[in-house]
Amino acid sequence: MNPDRSAEAAKRLARAVGFDLAGVAAARASDETRFVRSWAADGYGGPEGGPLDYVLRRLDEREDPRRVLPGARSVVAVGFVFDDGSPPATGPRIARYARGDDYHDVLLDRLRALAAGLEAFHGRALDTRCYVDTGPVQERAFAADAGLGWIGKNTMLIHPAHGSHVFLGVLLTDLDMTPDAREPDHCGTCRACLDACPTDAFVAPHVLDATRCISYTTIESPAPIPESLRDGQGDWLFGCDVCQDVCPFNERNARNARDGRAALPDPLGLRVRLSARSEWQTPSLDWVLGLDEGAWQAATRRSALRRAKRRGLLRNALVVAGNRADASVRPRVAQLAADEDADLAAHARWALERIDAR
Repeated sequence: MNPDRSAEAAKRLARAVGFDLAGVAAARASDETRFVRSWAADGYGGPEGGPLDYVLRRLDEREDPRRVLPGARSVVAVGFVFDDGSPPATGPRIARYARGDDYHDVLLDRLRALAAGLEAFHGRALDTRCYVDTGPVQERAFAADAGLGWIGKNTMLIHPAHGSHVFLGVLLTDLDMTPDAREPDHCGTCRACLDACPTDAFVAPHVLDATRCISYTTIESPAPIPESLRDGQGDWLFGCDVCQDVCPFNERNARNARDGRAALPDPLGLRVRLSARSEWQTPSLDWVLGLDEGAWQAATRRSALRRAKRRGLLRNALVVAGNRADASVRPRVAQLAADEDADLAAHARWALERIDAR
């Protein structure tokens, strides 16, 4: 089939199965995909065998999608906007993306529907692979190549109208499709994201030292949170949105959403599934610190919060307790100071010192 027709059909089908954005890129290596190798060599992904070892072990595939799917010719990049325009939380905070159902499950199902639709349209079986942050493919690089936005100085993909609160996915295929034009970089001289990072995780524009990022220390890493980074964590329980919250494109999108001027359709109910659950919108710190295994399992059912495990969430909550120095949670913290887990107990003793000093 004509590459133009195939590309147009893929984008129409992507929107039909629920995605807000869709574009096509060539399945090839690029300067952006090759950057992962020098980034890893500089140690910004942590040590081999560390929390990001799943990235470091498959650099060849992350450079070139044809090593993931031999014969791949095109990448269909899709985006789903999940920001509802609500202001940043003021209490113990959960990153916006993790407050509802796990986006991996919700959107991977939609990508598979897209793959099935493409097969039906072309009337034959296709060789495809679908990824929503679940494999050795750099979704942001291909989304930028497909014109869904540009990669900002905070390393996030930014759409000119919707900002960076956009879930990304890719479908690799052996179909020959006409690629879309790239979106130019609109960051200009702005460095709001770089200056706002509470742990100074940005080495330079477009370069993140993941080991200093709050999302790494509160989600990826099971190790004790370094004391030098605890103040910067502030009241983040899981992940961090600071570099996105200060972005002018996100601020504009949030204002439009609150005014009702940027409301996006949701015929399949995907936005409802991904919207914040009440218990994670502004969670009580005392409640989090008191979660036993059963309560944690129930509260995190179908949630990305499970990635940190109960122990990790308690560890994070103890750092928040120390930073807030709130005497009302002291009984919970004192109880955890006697926990059989030595790392949790050490975090609790640190928090107690801060509470008592205050």
